[in-house]
Amino acid sequence: MPFDATVLTMFPEAFPGPLGVSLIGTAWREQGLWALETVDIRAFSKDKRGFLDDTPAGGGPGQVMRADVIASALDSVERRGRPLLYMSARGTPLTQARAREWAQGPGLIVLCGRFEGVDQRVIEARGFEEVAVGDAVLAGGEAAALVAIEACVRLVPGVLGQADSLSEESFEDGLLEHPQYTRPRTFEGLDIPEVLLGGHHAEVRKWRQAERERTTREQRPDLWSQRTANQQAKGD
Repeated sequence: MPFDATVLTMFPEAFPGPLGVSLIGTAWREQGLWALETVDIRAFSKDKRGFLDDTPAGGGPGQVMRADVIASALDSVERRGRPLLYMSARGTPLTQARAREWAQGPGLIVLCGRFEGVDQRVIEARGFEEVAVGDAVLAGGEAAALVAIEACVRLVPGVLGQADSLSEESFEDGLLEHPQYTRPRTFEGLDIPEVLLGGHHAEVRKWRQAERERTTREQRPDLWSQRTANQQAKGD
């Protein structure tokens, strides 16, 4: 069975978006290495006008998506052991490790919220895991769902074609990726580092590792601190 992603959304027209282009799109449409379907939550509203939200209990601005409507939409889907994700700014941060874990499984079922969010009871009753793609609030969960699904499907064997290209990517070993260069040799007064042009593979590997460490220290000190702590723990 391919990796199977199902998205519960008010806006199925938002998909496939970037999931339908390049190698990932080819792997879906032509190779069948993964699958995507959308479920329109509006179709499960019992209101003749198609409403699926109501005012928040206790008062306050905005609307809240109803638990019963979302539950009906979810229950129409065959789960097949797939994790349930609810894309939420208050969720656990999406990481490369989680994406790798999910990519090795049967797929995902992803709920996209709107308005002020989703009734907490359906999150708890159905066992959704809340996941965030960054410390920012979006208008809805669709963009975040695209990020989570892409992070997974690009790791499915055969999707990107070159498994070796994944080994030095950002986060794979706690470090960010090294800088990349290509022709022309000089661009607006800036040259490709000489070590990359000498043909000495051992020196290139050494330079890339040093650049990964430098970039991580400078741009993500939190990752560098965590990596240092892990290394110290292993040394103990």
